[in-house]
Amino acid sequence: MTPAMMSILDYPYDGLLKQFGLLWGKGEFHAGALFRQVYRNGILDPAALPAFVQNPSLAHKVTETFRLNIPEPFGTSRDGDTYKFLLKMDDGLETESVVIPMKQYKSLCVSSQIGCAMGCRFCETAQMGFVRNLTAGEIVSQVMAARFRLNEDIRNVVFMGMGEPFENLDNVLAAIRILRDTRGLKVVHITVSTMGHIPGIERLTALAHEPPPEGFSDIRLAISLNAPDDAIRSSIMPHAKRWPMAELKRVLSAYPKRRRGMKVLIEYVLIPGVNDGETHAHELCSYLRGLPVEVNLIPYNPRKDSPWPRETDDAVQRFWQILKDEGQACRTRKEKGSSAMAACGQLGNRSRIRNVAP
Repeated sequence: MTPAMMSILDYPYDGLLKQFGLLWGKGEFHAGALFRQVYRNGILDPAALPAFVQNPSLAHKVTETFRLNIPEPFGTSRDGDTYKFLLKMDDGLETESVVIPMKQYKSLCVSSQIGCAMGCRFCETAQMGFVRNLTAGEIVSQVMAARFRLNEDIRNVVFMGMGEPFENLDNVLAAIRILRDTRGLKVVHITVSTMGHIPGIERLTALAHEPPPEGFSDIRLAISLNAPDDAIRSSIMPHAKRWPMAELKRVLSAYPKRRRGMKVLIEYVLIPGVNDGETHAHELCSYLRGLPVEVNLIPYNPRKDSPWPRETDDAVQRFWQILKDEGQACRTRKEKGSSAMAACGQLGNRSRIRNVAP
């Protein structure tokens, strides 16, 4: 893809410097100024920057070469302070992102793909099928839209929206490099959630051992496990058959511990009559024994045409108590966004994809 076809949001700091050098023989003075203003202040007009005042022709060349825009959010749906918004991409397809209030700042749940190929039966996105990967710039644009169009103080980004991040890992990693750059957005906390994509986990493990700035040891890993054994897991997550739980445990044992003692997060969606019994809880503890992990229990949020009802509070409490009694670190996610179809497993619009996708 040529620079003329690329969004400015596709370029990390070093990449933008390289393009300025190759195209115009310019360096950090101009490229660095543009990068900082784009990501710190949401200013995408180089002519408005002091560094370009004496060189308006360069500012014009920049606007002719790169797409300089932040998509406008639309289709906002709310459930209390949690809300979902959509962004329209250049090809007419739409991403979905969720703003989640925390105590002192906001988290943003971002999508890494449009649709998903993993086929998890409890997830609305899976019912769309896979449409395409998002570019690094399209991932970053979700954060930019939340910060500078919706004026949200986004400090935490979680890759838990549409798609399997490790099926689009190159673009996800490129986006992370941009998101956490201290010269720009400076996102402090980033979590990447996967259904257990072992090649992706192994690649992230290798990157976590590299020294800064390329090292990814500060990225939190989350595993969408959802079952205590392979039989149940493959029945609700068909593609999990590719990566047996014994192999998953092996790679998790090798994953480096993060600073400040942050553990790998095990996401467990409690589905009535499927994986929420007392035996399931004890078997889960047995499987996780010896791993430095924390379990996040998520009451099932029914997708459209769901074969299962919503999980009860009593069932969640019973499951949590068993894990606690066995000494397993565990917490329960408070439901946010379900009435706006913005909760875990509810992102995606099948009818809209059918109308737009080729």
